[in-house]
Amino acid sequence: MQNSSTPLVKTRQGTLSGTNEQGIHIWRGIPYAQPPVGELRWRSPQPPERWQGVRQADTFAAASWQDIEYCRELGGGDPGRFSEDCLYLNVWAPAARSQPLPVMVWLHGGGYTIGAGSLPPYDGSALASREVVVVTVNYRLGHLGFFAHPALEGEEGERLYNFALLDQIAALRWVQDNIHAFGGDAANVTLFGESAGARSVLSLMASPKAKGLFHKAIVQSGYTLPDLPREKALAKGKLLAEHFSLADASAEQLRAIPADAFWALTAPLNIGPAPIVGDAVLPEPMLDTFFKGRQHAMPVMIGSNSDEASVMAVFGVDIAGQIQKLRRERRFGLGLIKLLYPGVKGDEALGREVCRDMAFTTLGYVVMQAQQRLGQPCWRYWFDYVAEAEHETYLHGAWHGNEVVYVFDNLTRAEPVCQYASEADQAFAAQVADYWANFARQAGNQCSELTGPVRWPACQRGRDRLLRIGLNKRAGFKVENRFMRARLALFRRVMKHHVTLD
Repeated sequence: MQNSSTPLVKTRQGTLSGTNEQGIHIWRGIPYAQPPVGELRWRSPQPPERWQGVRQADTFAAASWQDIEYCRELGGGDPGRFSEDCLYLNVWAPAARSQPLPVMVWLHGGGYTIGAGSLPPYDGSALASREVVVVTVNYRLGHLGFFAHPALEGEEGERLYNFALLDQIAALRWVQDNIHAFGGDAANVTLFGESAGARSVLSLMASPKAKGLFHKAIVQSGYTLPDLPREKALAKGKLLAEHFSLADASAEQLRAIPADAFWALTAPLNIGPAPIVGDAVLPEPMLDTFFKGRQHAMPVMIGSNSDEASVMAVFGVDIAGQIQKLRRERRFGLGLIKLLYPGVKGDEALGREVCRDMAFTTLGYVVMQAQQRLGQPCWRYWFDYVAEAEHETYLHGAWHGNEVVYVFDNLTRAEPVCQYASEADQAFAAQVADYWANFARQAGNQCSELTGPVRWPACQRGRDRLLRIGLNKRAGFKVENRFMRARLALFRRVMKHHVTLD
């Protein structure tokens, strides 16, 4: 059907008016829950209220409170204004469509402390032009998104600490209820995210509260850092209350703390880049769920970048120091690692690769094995493309987060790459975005490969296969068997005990 130039849609809450931009209908700033303020702070998101008449959906809504400079530098751009009232999403859909289209719901990264669905790298126009409906989501960040304190225990009849994950679940419920009005197929929803967004995808695959709300998953640069135990989260909550001179804080007193007072807190009062385990959202550690093969059954795409260690400094990890620690404490272990990394010279270089593989690359191997236990397909990738003008900047490969603008085919929209992206870079980005859209369209139990520049086979029936996206920082695609198999098999055995930020 051909839709009119003025995109009006009727949702369960009321009618929305969007914009038509070069054949893509866009609705910005759609409320998917009530503002989580006042008595609703640190509670499950509540269904949005209805409105009368036509609501203009032509402007992005506020992001959750965060460090704006930090986001500008590392999070993908300027998130705009902040508010505790931040539970909004955005939709991009082709103006012309003849049937319900696959839906792709994006969860942004940023260590659960920065980011927004409105940032330039996540503009959904180019992806939507590939006959999919794109949704980007804001959710609560920092202590507003993850918080435990004895005064809040069991307020809703169950333990709840992962409010950011509950927001994401509420957004997925909104999609189930409303996306048909935007041309989307509610029975074909792909949840995808990068970094903390990827960690969220994995957590929702493990959460009983998210069952049935999405049907496929893409995990970009997810990490193996352990979830924060409930006991530690409660202790941190009490410590934070004491910081605000609330040693015996009531729920009312905690909710009276100004929303902008949390984001600037530093260690040990800040939050880590992992959810809290031990509530109704995440009853057991996410990694345990995958080790046991108990995740929700669905097709998965998972991968990471060639220089993920680029983000380690942000988390305060001394990568050369990790090797020096091994030399002091586990000389046998260091000898084994050197065998697995032949030709890598010096503590800095070796630490860079070991930290990358333990914290990021191994997760793809773990998820692949978990998928095979369930008889579900798993597509693995290794992203190693660097824009032609950036080869001297990114000496060790693709940094953490570098693949995002390629996935969204947004090299002309996002800083700084828009200033120097070549035609060859843009052509490569278009191919990457095609693979992602094809996954949303094609992936399923009856699908063993994705179409693209090279056929991308799934890991099924014990087959360990991976698509290299970029070859030594240059354009190209190549399928490899048993990629880094010896390294990843070792790190899978030790990761539960040695991958921490302590």
